[in-house]
Amino acid sequence: MAIIGGGCAAMAAAFELSRPIHRGRYAITVYQLGWRLGGKGASGRGLAGRIEEHGLHLWMGFYENAFRLMRECYAELARDPRRYRIADWRDAFVAEPFIGVGAARGRRNWLACFPPADGLPGDPLRDYNPFTLTSYLIRTAVLMQTLVASALPLSDAVAPVESAAAELSSAEIEGIVKRYLKFGLMSGLAGAVGALRLFELGLRRLAPQRLGALLPLLESLGVTLRAQLEQAVARDPDLQEVWEVIDLLLAFQRGALRFNLLNDPRGFDCLNGYDTREWLRLNGAAPASVNSDLMRGLYDLAMAYEDGDPARPRMAAGLGLRACLRMFFTYRGAMMWKMKAGMGDVVFAPFYQVLRRRGVAFKFFHRLTNVRLGRDSSSCAPHVAALEFDLQARVRDGEYQPLVEIAGLPCWPARPDYAQLLDGERARREGWEFESHWESRRARRLRLRVGRDFDLVILAIGLGAVPHVCREIVATNQRWAAMVRKVKTVPTMAFQLWLRKDMEELGWDHLPTTMSGFPKPFDTWADMRHLLDEEAWPKRPRSLLYFCGAMPETNGLRKAKAAAYVRAARRLVKTAAADWITANLGLILPGSLDRHRQFRWELLVDPATPDGIGPRPSRELLDTQFWTANINPSDRYVLSIPGSVEYRISPLDYDYDNLTIAGDWTECGLNLGCVEAAVMSGRLAAHAIAQSPALEDIIGYDHP
Repeated sequence: MAIIGGGCAAMAAAFELSRPIHRGRYAITVYQLGWRLGGKGASGRGLAGRIEEHGLHLWMGFYENAFRLMRECYAELARDPRRYRIADWRDAFVAEPFIGVGAARGRRNWLACFPPADGLPGDPLRDYNPFTLTSYLIRTAVLMQTLVASALPLSDAVAPVESAAAELSSAEIEGIVKRYLKFGLMSGLAGAVGALRLFELGLRRLAPQRLGALLPLLESLGVTLRAQLEQAVARDPDLQEVWEVIDLLLAFQRGALRFNLLNDPRGFDCLNGYDTREWLRLNGAAPASVNSDLMRGLYDLAMAYEDGDPARPRMAAGLGLRACLRMFFTYRGAMMWKMKAGMGDVVFAPFYQVLRRRGVAFKFFHRLTNVRLGRDSSSCAPHVAALEFDLQARVRDGEYQPLVEIAGLPCWPARPDYAQLLDGERARREGWEFESHWESRRARRLRLRVGRDFDLVILAIGLGAVPHVCREIVATNQRWAAMVRKVKTVPTMAFQLWLRKDMEELGWDHLPTTMSGFPKPFDTWADMRHLLDEEAWPKRPRSLLYFCGAMPETNGLRKAKAAAYVRAARRLVKTAAADWITANLGLILPGSLDRHRQFRWELLVDPATPDGIGPRPSRELLDTQFWTANINPSDRYVLSIPGSVEYRISPLDYDYDNLTIAGDWTECGLNLGCVEAAVMSGRLAAHAIAQSPALEDIIGYDHP
């Protein structure tokens, strides 16, 4: 079994196929570019043991598959807690309940604390399936009752159907709906809450084919709520955000009934021809709601900008709705979870250690250059006949040992260990970029042949790399050609700042928070001060911030020669970061500015000096920090723009006898660029080969 790639999808597939239940049936080898695992989630340790990431990596509380495998991995790893600070999965992840959205148009920032939900991600789902459309409709109806009651204090009665709720039959519910509509829907807020409660009961009791009876009630309810809440917002502008959320929820409910989603076998997928905002507007949401700070923040989290252009927000409606509903209504423990160290340290080092114990082999410094096809003379079935690699470097003795220990934790270094490589000193001196798509230097070429070196292949590379290494497939298979043409990707960029003052001194008077919706291009940021304890500074910084965002496509850059393109892209990110800090960091940290409202560059901590003090303060001090341009084809973020989702190919596809695919770019049931989608895809790839795990055990996978 050859698994190409080292990201979440590859690790999930390897983890499933190497389980003891398979009794060693699959001899698995993972082939990886460069010296570390991780894909888009890779991280490394640089100077002062500081954690250097591709971007801001957060796990959502609905990542049921990812957390389940992570919990099993840590249990099997069985680290001694007396030696390792991160021994169990609960040591590796910390709840992040504080979420925010940056304000536009002079409004205040929106900050919220999402309460802990029952259970923990990865716990068995025993009672019911929360990932159904009916469940989402009920949860949104309940939330609306809470929001309406909080926005306009109740003056009189409780909702009139409340007392008889347990005894109402479906026919009685329909009768009450008709009476509400016949005699005027509501008299004040009590009637509005009563109608919402009635709508909730109808969702719980009526058969899916009869839910259309609730649509007139919902239409009238929307008109009444709009009138009442717009008056309330005029009196109290702070209620604007509450009204916008209610308006968006109403549009979702209205659209679900209008489009008859509960009776359409495609479910949410029938909406993927629309943009999410477009579909909400079509179903009655106000322009202010679909263009609200909240919606902008959600698009930012998903990097949902075609070609990285802020003027082109694009996210398929079915996918966008499914992701938002899972995020807000199915999380367990906390809405978001931060890792207690780099993603490489917390996720990929444990996976590597467990898989090595199980007998999985890892071949680092193997850059795939071509997937060569062949045909079986008897069946004429197309299959992978050979895998062609550039062997980037030879190891001096035995296997390459990739991990280093920092502060008592196995980690991936930010640079390879040149001492383990033949001609390693030459590669270091000449600056070989082992992880760069454009690095053509190699030790030698290598061809693996089917039947001799491998039998089965899981291709778990990034989508952006597919047209470069699967040229024969793309040239001869119309579905693959359409996929690489229609399913778009975008480069991303990120930077990290280590500061010598704590957040309170710098003017941040809130608890550690994650926020999106800030000015482009670095629209998402997080307070990551908790990671400082895991680094190895001689003089510890006091605060740490991560920033990331989509990187605009620059045709002039991409037409440049390879080396010039890479250099230009890095300069672009550094300049953009310096400009963003100068113009916008004061929105977050007013104390970081001097009396002339300029950023105090001397706040940056230099890891190359014992006291952290760098050269004379200026923008050039940004050189002491970390920034990255994620422009490698395999590092590009996968978008889900309208009209593209149906072109994704599933890991369950059997076009080729001995090939399956895995990655967040495949048809995996979630189809969003995230850890959970990648893990789901990896589990599906394992099922395609071994019929294990069972499809019903892949949480949230609701496709036939």
